[in-house]
Amino acid sequence: MSSTKPIIGISTNEIINFGGRQVSHSTGLRYVNAVSKFSNAIPILIPSYIKGKDLDLLLKKVDGIVLTGGRANVEPHHFGGNPFPPDEPIDVGRDEIVLEMIPKCVSLGIPIFGICRGIQEMNVAYGGTLHYRVHLLDEKNDHRMPRGDDVTVEQIFKLKHRIDFVKNGYFFKLLKKDSCLVNSLHGQAIDIIANNLKIEALSDDGIIEAVSIPNHPSFAVGVQWHAEYEPEKNELNKCLFAEFGSACSIYSEKKLKNNLNW
Repeated sequence: MSSTKPIIGISTNEIINFGGRQVSHSTGLRYVNAVSKFSNAIPILIPSYIKGKDLDLLLKKVDGIVLTGGRANVEPHHFGGNPFPPDEPIDVGRDEIVLEMIPKCVSLGIPIFGICRGIQEMNVAYGGTLHYRVHLLDEKNDHRMPRGDDVTVEQIFKLKHRIDFVKNGYFFKLLKKDSCLVNSLHGQAIDIIANNLKIEALSDDGIIEAVSIPNHPSFAVGVQWHAEYEPEKNELNKCLFAEFGSACSIYSEKKLKNNLNW
């Protein structure tokens, strides 16, 4: 067994603090802890606005990428959608770096794990489109998190609905199950799936809940639920972070053998 741990880059969100006087890049501690504990890896945070050759150099240093959730949605001009209303949160820098980074990771064989906004980014990066508000669609449920000052963390992340795995797909083979219960904290969702993505799971109202990238040589999976929440108590989420970590370790070892880890 290798004596080193893989390094996993985690996407961040641009946060404006102190009445607009400070901008920071951050992500939830749950992502960091899940990568550290259940992927057995070293997490690092990736800020926005790294482009071109600098992004290429960064990707040579990492062994996997986690695309996190975020309050802001992918802007619709990236997939030909209708403009957002003026009060819709956006994250220009994150859109730019992640949509450029995903195809580069696939080309290099770097494992990718997309969570919530992350699955949507994977779809948009390859030409897919998104529903703006799932709860406004006919025959679709409200997939958003509960709101209010008195709502607890447990209520926000509780298991909310069933998803069904595609027969003989990735999740079906991983868990030896047909279905599972997941949490639900999203307003947008995949509409038209990109050509090179494969559907792996659907919600009970037909929303795409998980995808994979078949032409990726390693782990490339996106999920619509928040898999970073309590993987120690959730078999599905624990398995995903473990499988992702294993793929990152293999990728790291291959880099070392080929003298590519500079």
